Amino acid sequence: MHKVSVDTLVVEWGDDVKAVSEDEAMVLVNHQATGDVCTLMMCLQDKGTVVRQMMWLMDHIFKYTNFGIVSLIHGDFFIRQGRAHRDQQLVLLKEHLEKYYRSRNRKWIVLFPEGGFLRKRRETSQAFAKKNNLPFLKHVTLPRLGATQVILKTLVAPQENGTPAGGDAVIKESKSKGLQWVIDTTIAYPRGEPIDIQTWILGYRQPTVTHVHYRIFPVKDVPAEPEALTHWLYQRFIEKEDLLTHFYETGAFPPPQGQTKAISREMTLSNLWLVGIQSLAFLSGGMWYCIFQYFYHCLF
Repeated sequence: MHKVSVDTLVVEWGDDVKAVSEDEAMVLVNHQATGDVCTLMMCLQDKGTVVRQMMWLMDHIFKYTNFGIVSLIHGDFFIRQGRAHRDQQLVLLKEHLEKYYRSRNRKWIVLFPEGGFLRKRRETSQAFAKKNNLPFLKHVTLPRLGATQVILKTLVAPQENGTPAGGDAVIKESKSKGLQWVIDTTIAYPRGEPIDIQTWILGYRQPTVTHVHYRIFPVKDVPAEPEALTHWLYQRFIEKEDLLTHFYETGAFPPPQGQTKAISREMTLSNLWLVGIQSLAFLSGGMWYCIFQYFYHCLF
């Protein structure tokens, strides 16, 4: 377990993602609050060099946070939600991946396929599920296909998961094997009360434990055809629903199929490193406060 500014402890379950930390992977995560990004950033700190070689797909609102400019420099992609922007954003995503992913030696790419926070999308997702005879989900929403499909088409090596040779995949000769894994990641908060980014920074909530479950799939087992890929994605989020239902009922994730006991792993990070990171966070917050104050006095 490790502590952060709100005395949040993180416990990991399921597959050990350290085993694939040197390979290229796409990380699919359920989305409940702004704090999900912070949770993942902390979880990946002890996963070798991954944290320095990953690309994030985040809502464009994060561009205007204190780490937005850092993410821009880092080469992350800010995606604008909404039907009116969808097609254009997917084209921009493909161009962004082709331009930056391999040129900056990225290994993992993280996205939230639900396309928004649980509280905002749940009602719409349930109505869509009812209309199309799909499972009724309470703890997650049905994922959207677009960004996932673009990533697979662009980053998977030809023939790896049915992508035709000479297709859209952009692979450097002899230096990259392309995307090798899909890491299905499920974040669970006690009592289903997610932590937002303000709580992470200000620490006004009681100490809690955040649980993160991983399941690793070889990319060759992920279908490329849109209808089959949609079904595959839906199955992953139906499984997330089952995982979270079990967690909220028992306080723990269920054991893997064929096993009788689930094993959790407590994370450990250097206290000195954590103090340094938190100091930089407060320094960044102070810098933005001074900037806003300066413009306020100039305007008013």
